[in-house]
Amino acid sequence: MPLNNSFAELPPAFYTRLMPTPLPSPHFIVASSPAAALIGLDAADLARPDFVDLFTGNKVAPRSQPLSAVYSGHQFGVWAGQLGDGRAITLGDLATADGPMELQLKGAGRTPYSRMGDGRAVLRSSIREFLCSEAMAALGIPTTRALMLTGSPQGIARETMETAAVVTRMAPTFIRFGSFEHWESRGQHDELRLLADYVLKHFYPELLGADNPYKELLAEVTRRTARMIAGWQAVGFMHGVMNTDNMSILGLTLDYGPFGFMEAFDANHICNHTDSRGRYSYANQVPVGHWNCYALGNALLPLIGAPEVAEEALDVYRPEFGRQLDTLLHAKLGLNESREEDSALFDAMFGLLQANHADFTLFFRRLGELKLDEPAYDEPLRDLFIDRPAFDAWAATYRTRLRSEHSVDATRRAAMGRVNPKYVLRNYLAQTAIEQAQNGDFSGVHRLLAVLERPFDEQPENASYAALPPDWAAHLEVSCSS
Repeated sequence: MPLNNSFAELPPAFYTRLMPTPLPSPHFIVASSPAAALIGLDAADLARPDFVDLFTGNKVAPRSQPLSAVYSGHQFGVWAGQLGDGRAITLGDLATADGPMELQLKGAGRTPYSRMGDGRAVLRSSIREFLCSEAMAALGIPTTRALMLTGSPQGIARETMETAAVVTRMAPTFIRFGSFEHWESRGQHDELRLLADYVLKHFYPELLGADNPYKELLAEVTRRTARMIAGWQAVGFMHGVMNTDNMSILGLTLDYGPFGFMEAFDANHICNHTDSRGRYSYANQVPVGHWNCYALGNALLPLIGAPEVAEEALDVYRPEFGRQLDTLLHAKLGLNESREEDSALFDAMFGLLQANHADFTLFFRRLGELKLDEPAYDEPLRDLFIDRPAFDAWAATYRTRLRSEHSVDATRRAAMGRVNPKYVLRNYLAQTAIEQAQNGDFSGVHRLLAVLERPFDEQPENASYAALPPDWAAHLEVSCSS
C-alpha cells in the first residue's frame, strides 16, 4: 500500500496527526469490487486478516500518515463553529490512473474534533453508508465510494447498545465547503489562500491560468453542485443533512447519514425525522444547494475580491441545474428532442405523481413499457394511480408528444431502461439486511449490494427487490443518530 498524503503538506493547523483506535476482534463484512478496482485491488483479497486489520484501524501501513482534518460549517442553516473529522481518519492517498484517491476510515475512534462523541460508527448506519455509496455510483451520481466494511463486537451506546463498524471510504479529497468557512470565520486569510491554492493545484489545475482563479473555482464548484443535485432529483434521492460541512468541494455526494429514496411521491417529503422544519425536504434540496454555494462564496470572498464578482460566479447555479434536470427528464421520458412545451408535460407529470403519491421509481421504470398504439399495456403503470382517468389524460398527451418525433417503442424502451433504475436502496431493503447482519448473517448485505450494482438490469431472479414497500416500512425512521 504505497500511501502518500498530499493534504499533510499543508501546515499542521489544518489537521491533527493521530493513529486510529483499534477495535477488538475485527471481522470482514463486505467489500465492493468496482471500488476496489479503482485502486488496483481485488475485492476477494480484502477479506484477508491483514486487510481487515488495516481497514479497521488496528494496523497502519508503513508509509501512512493518518490524520483528521479540521473544518467548520452551517448545520440546518445555523453557524455551528468548529467541527472537523470527529470519527474519520484519513490514511493517505493512492496513485491511480485517474489521479490520487484518498482512503479514509469512518468510525476509527475519537479525534480532537469528536466533541462529546466517541468517534465510532455503528453497524446499522455503516451498512447504510456502504450500500448507498455504491448504489449511487452505479446510478451514475457523483459520490464518494465505499471500499469495504468491517465490524467488531465492541458495544457502542446510541439509543440502544449496538456494535461497532468501520467503513473505508474513498474520494480524491474529502475537503468540504466548511473547510473554507473555517478559515474565513476566523479571519485567517493566509490559511484560506493556502487551502484554495491546494485545491486548485491538485483538483482544478485548469483554472490556475484564469484572471481570477478563485472566482472560477467558486463557479466550477457551483456548477458541479447544481449538476449533482439535479442527479439526486432525477432518481428521487434525498440527502437528509445538507449542511455545509457535508458538501464536497468536488461536487460529490458526501456523508450518508439519514438519507432516503423517494417512494410514494411527495415533493415535501422529509427523509430525516430530526429535520423538524423540513429544511432538507426533497423540494428544498435545490434552493438549499444554492444557499450552500453562497456560504462557500462568502468564505472565498476575501480571495475573490468584490461581492459582485462572487455573485457572477454563483449565478451559474440556476441555469446549470435547469439544463441538467431538463436533459435528465427528457432521457427519463424517452424524448430525443427538447421543445418549449415540454415543461408543461413535465409539470403535469409531477402534479399527477404528487396528487396520487405514485411510487417514483416504479413510475419511470414502467413508463418505459408504454406502447404508442396499445393502451392495454398501460395496466401495470395505471395501477400506481388512484385517479386513473387523470393518468389516462396525461398519458394521451405524452403519446401525442412521442408520436410528434416518430418515437419507436423498442428503441425508446431500451433507452429509458438505461436511465430509469429498477432497483434503488429503499429503506425497507436496507433495514432487512441490517437486521440480518445484527444477528450475524451478512448474506443479505452481499445480495443487496450485488443487486444495487446493476440497478438498470432486469434481474428477474431479484424482482422482489423492486417491489413496493410493505406496510411495516411506513414506520421506518432515519435520523442523525449513528
